[in-house]
Amino acid sequence: MAPGVEVIDHPLVQHKLTLLRKKSTSTLEFRRLLGELSALMTYEVTRDLPLREVAIETPVAATRGVCIDGKKVVLVAILRAGIGILDGMLSVVPGARVGHVGLYRDEATLHPVEYYFRMPRDLEQRDVIVVDPMLATGNSAIAALDRIKAGMPRSLRFVCLVSCPEGIANLRAHHPDVPIFTAAIDQGLNEHGYIVPGLGDAGDRYFGTRM
Repeated sequence: MAPGVEVIDHPLVQHKLTLLRKKSTSTLEFRRLLGELSALMTYEVTRDLPLREVAIETPVAATRGVCIDGKKVVLVAILRAGIGILDGMLSVVPGARVGHVGLYRDEATLHPVEYYFRMPRDLEQRDVIVVDPMLATGNSAIAALDRIKAGMPRSLRFVCLVSCPEGIANLRAHHPDVPIFTAAIDQGLNEHGYIVPGLGDAGDRYFGTRM
């Protein structure tokens, strides 16, 4: 296991990922499974968020509890496929702020081209979680993290469902301080830059645009 990479191997996560990978999984089921899988992964991704103690009153007595410290978490979706993970995570942290980075991959060079960027304010006071279903070449993730780091967030994490050694190595080389959370590290990339065995094009499968 590479340093800074955590594979979330909870049985429910692995079970749902297997169903998600299946070619026969319908668009409706793909969306449902992706939402459930993302929600489950959120618990591990946010495990070490800082906490602060607060005074509260229960119906029985005064006591002290803990809340997440600082301003609300920011979830950043790399468009368009990241929206599927975003929805699942928001079911667990519904108060989170949301940012978007629009990137598409140039099929000739495999390099990302940015077409949209929108973030909440005060990133320097927020913990940012960047989400994209696939970490293939790693170029899109690197470009997104480059842009987000300019806002100097308090902390930064990257979350994907499926990754590969090439993408992990590339991302770690450019952003060694950003932890990677993934449900699987697959065999590698094919000649078209897609993960093998992977799960196909997550955006197309989620939106039902092309199979």
